[in-house]
Amino acid sequence: MSTTVTLAFTGASGMPYGVRLLECLLAGGARVYLLYSQASQIVARQEMDLALPARAKEAEAFFGARFRAHPGQLTAFGREEWFAPVASGSNPADAMVICPCSMGTLATIAQGLADNLIERAADVMLKEARKLVLVPRETPFSAIHLENMLRLARAGAVVLPANPGFYHHPRRVEDLVDFVVARVLDQLGIAHSLMPRWGEAAPQA
Repeated sequence: MSTTVTLAFTGASGMPYGVRLLECLLAGGARVYLLYSQASQIVARQEMDLALPARAKEAEAFFGARFRAHPGQLTAFGREEWFAPVASGSNPADAMVICPCSMGTLATIAQGLADNLIERAADVMLKEARKLVLVPRETPFSAIHLENMLRLARAGAVVLPANPGFYHHPRRVEDLVDFVVARVLDQLGIAHSLMPRWGEAAPQA
């Protein structure tokens, strides 16, 4: 049985991480529930010249075609679709990733609020003790940011900042993106070959 992952895009910088993660999840055979905020549409256009459709079903068709998803493998939901499976602890996904995760979304989840489907889905993950991975892309962090992250870590979330490493000798921006995406996939237990692991020989160019 394939892993079901809820993936949410929010309005933080770092949309290339989220889109690449979606591609890798689908390629890895995961079933994906896609959620995204209105602010993420603005970021997608600014950072990637990507016109993220306003309607969830259009986004589902767009990414499904772009990444060759199998029928039924990718389902997108709007922010107010309260009958979506992710809104209830009776039918939660196996894991959820918010990538990129804005400080506003992170703060709202830390306070236990759930005014839209992204926040509610994250709240469900915490209360059901399922894997919740948050990928913030912000610098520097204020004391408020750090306190919110600590609160979420204590509640069981994984806070995985988008901080790429350099020990694998990246040559392209895409290599830096893949470093972070690989760390997220590791948290989800999804196999990948994005980069060699520590102690393994790098592939010859």
